[in-house]
Amino acid sequence: MNFSKSFRNTFLIILLSLIVSACATKKTTTKVEGQMQGDVYTGTDTVKYLADGVPDRVFFATNESILTTKSRDTLRKQANWLRANSNINVVVEGHADERGTREYNLALGERRANAAKDYLITYGISADRISVISYGKERPVDSGSNPLSWSKNRRSVTVKAN
Repeated sequence: MNFSKSFRNTFLIILLSLIVSACATKKTTTKVEGQMQGDVYTGTDTVKYLADGVPDRVFFATNESILTTKSRDTLRKQANWLRANSNINVVVEGHADERGTREYNLALGERRANAAKDYLITYGISADRISVISYGKERPVDSGSNPLSWSKNRRSVTVKAN
């Protein structure tokens, strides 16, 4: 009987240790096909260029309008190009993935576009040169219905104004 009780106690201790360690495991971000880090798209297959070497878009995490480090780097390149081309005005388009209501995604797209606009303004671009529009989920760049597609659609795009 002592052996059985000892075995049971040892088993419970090991089981509890496994449960506690599983709960304490830090979530890590992984790359999916080299295109996502966490839930932010990092690839280049959908990126166009505002100018030579100046990407036209930045990507966002789910339900976020906070700029990532990579997004800020891209927007600094855009600001440098815009300072050198002071006769050009731009439109910053905000986009969202397919999930959520139309109203929610339009508001989220606007917050994303304004985040990009505000960052460009902090780098010396006049607010008068930047317009903002939100398309919400209405203009996906990838029509798939999976995490990679969604991450490509959570973006703001800077385009030359007509």
